[in-house]
Amino acid sequence: MAQKPALPKGTRDFSPELMARRDFIFNTIKTVFKRYGYQPIETPAMENLSTLLGKYGDEGDKLLFRVLNSGDFLSSVKQGDESLTAEKLSPQISEKGLRYDLTVPFARFVVQYRNELSFPFKRYQIQPVWRADRPQKGRYREFYQCDVDVVGSNSLLNEAELVQMTHDIFDALQIKVIVKINNRKILAGIAEYIGRPDALIDITVAIDKLDKIGIEQVNTELITKGIESEAIEKLQPVLFMEGNSREKLKALDKIIGQTISGSKGLEEMNLLFDFLEIMHLDKIAELDLTLARGLNYYTGAIFEVKALDVPMGSICGGGRYDDLTGVFGMPDVSGVGISFGADRIYDVMQTLNLFPENATASTQVIFLNFGAKEVIYCLPYANQLRQKGLSAEVFPDDAKLKKQMKYADQKHIPLVVMAGETEVAEQKFTLKNMLSGEQLEVAADQLITTILKIQNP
Repeated sequence: MAQKPALPKGTRDFSPELMARRDFIFNTIKTVFKRYGYQPIETPAMENLSTLLGKYGDEGDKLLFRVLNSGDFLSSVKQGDESLTAEKLSPQISEKGLRYDLTVPFARFVVQYRNELSFPFKRYQIQPVWRADRPQKGRYREFYQCDVDVVGSNSLLNEAELVQMTHDIFDALQIKVIVKINNRKILAGIAEYIGRPDALIDITVAIDKLDKIGIEQVNTELITKGIESEAIEKLQPVLFMEGNSREKLKALDKIIGQTISGSKGLEEMNLLFDFLEIMHLDKIAELDLTLARGLNYYTGAIFEVKALDVPMGSICGGGRYDDLTGVFGMPDVSGVGISFGADRIYDVMQTLNLFPENATASTQVIFLNFGAKEVIYCLPYANQLRQKGLSAEVFPDDAKLKKQMKYADQKHIPLVVMAGETEVAEQKFTLKNMLSGEQLEVAADQLITTILKIQNP
């Protein structure tokens, strides 16, 4: 019995139509990245586990897909009297893993090629990443990230530029968004204010789940992590502080302004919002004190972008990291970056019907096949169209006209060119516009000009 074809859970195939729409998103994002002077790089799908482990926190490490060593990987496993656990076995049979994100491989890249790069180094990277997560709507095990980062500069102008780029990209895609901003130093100041500066990581990991599980379950998680109920009570009004961004910053100054981390975080946020006001971006950005982003490597500003018209998690996120390269032997190099979730952006655009009609049309002109002699007549004209930058194809088989027209219709090809025995004898073509239904006879020497006028009226 033949095996039934199936995909691993949390992964997807992409048909030509879906790929055309995805390319529309990628090309829009790339255009904006290049406009701001960012350069492309790529890194391998696999990294050494030593590169990946310990960079995402305990929860992130659990979601790493590990790759088995090649050959008889079990022959070197020492069992002894103890029963083998996955935790003990994994380091012995797996030295590599699929990348969890693009930021840690990027940090490794920067350190490895530091003598060849110009700093500040501005790069973008569009590649798939893998997470052993529980698949659900908007959450996949294999998905693309579109990352943009600048390393080697502490300036908050970089953060402001990232918000500007975010605005430009979503404006081009016609998605209305809100950019939520916070600062890990402010969160550290809050942890100090509630009397638990030692529990910053536990607090941020719990707060980061607020949207998914709600405040009651967040509080339960904090209690299980050993945070006292008095500290949790002090935390609540801070997290749900009302007012606009400037009002929140002013109110926070009275609460955490005396703490070292808190005062530094407030200073950074006030300067960032100064830049955003000057750039007329303060309307799409807001300070959100519940934003924590659970990844351990963030040290300053953190971002999350949400679509306003579709209920979904963040479609974009990132932040400042002051020493991510330090673990690879290059300390004190600050960077900031943001990642665009292409799959979630696709889902938003699909829900709101935002893809342009021509996004899925791969071929603009097709020549139908009426026989060997007629095809020879058509071929030079198809090539001329390609040289003019249009995508053109010639139907390869001398099939029934109905079948050929169905093919053109299914591929959403807007222009069909026909040349039978009569047209060849009279040096003409019959041109059909599939969108309007209009059909006209065109002299052979006018075909290219006529098609170009239709394509670019």
